[in-house]
Amino acid sequence: MDAKTLSAAPMGVFTAAYWKAARNELRNVRVLAFAGLIAALAMILECFPVYLLGPSLKIYFSFLVISLGCRCYGPVVGMMVGAIVDSLGFLLSGYGEPYFPGYLLTAILSGLIYGVGLYRRPLRWWRVLAVRLAINYGSNVLLGSVWKAMLYGKGYYYYFTTGLVKNTTLLPVEVVLTLLVLGLAERQGLDKKYLHKK
Repeated sequence: MDAKTLSAAPMGVFTAAYWKAARNELRNVRVLAFAGLIAALAMILECFPVYLLGPSLKIYFSFLVISLGCRCYGPVVGMMVGAIVDSLGFLLSGYGEPYFPGYLLTAILSGLIYGVGLYRRPLRWWRVLAVRLAINYGSNVLLGSVWKAMLYGKGYYYYFTTGLVKNTTLLPVEVVLTLLVLGLAERQGLDKKYLHKK
């Protein structure tokens, strides 16, 4: 199978061809430049949360550019970008909090989930919902509660409960916004016209 056919054909996540294609994204200069842009935009967006119901419920829009990037360049580059965004984001604006490697693990895992769920897959609402469910409840609630309990000491169930309420409330907004952004990028041909030109 030649490179052109490989890039056009959908592949199963559990195939060697899928992970070879995802790894080969590291050799595409346009993809690496785009990944740098995504990382920079994500760090900027992290600085401007929108407060929905006071300071306890806020939404960061960095997930939109991260999901867009992972849809284009897959899980391998996605994990790398997640690590860069977390590490550089902390160095540039740590807000006086201690560095905690658990959040690095969460960022890498989120890049993996976005990449596996969206890379080389047709854009469907249920697929975006599945990705958001995995990130909101797996990364943010389950893992995030562990990290917060270790850092701040109020107990796992306190953070689990507050995280569950927050992530459930934000879930429909995140799914709709992700669908809008990914759909717009697809209609404009971002991936096929600019990143993976034939």
